[in-house]
Amino acid sequence: MLKYIKQYASTIQGIDIYPTISLLIFVLFFIAVLYYVKTMDKKKVEEISSLPLDLDINQDQHAQVSSH
Repeated sequence: MLKYIKQYASTIQGIDIYPTISLLIFVLFFIAVLYYVKTMDKKKVEEISSLPLDLDINQDQHAQVSSH
């Protein structure tokens, strides 16, 4: 099956640019995400990192309040 697709794709003119464009989009997106993470406010990072723990505490408190 892949042989037929590969053979058909090789007959299309200009198709060789698509893998290059895809790689370029991926690299630019990856760099943008890295830049965003590096420039994030440290307090926001601490807040986000404690969310799973806060969620457990909030659920425990909510369970205690609703059981009374």
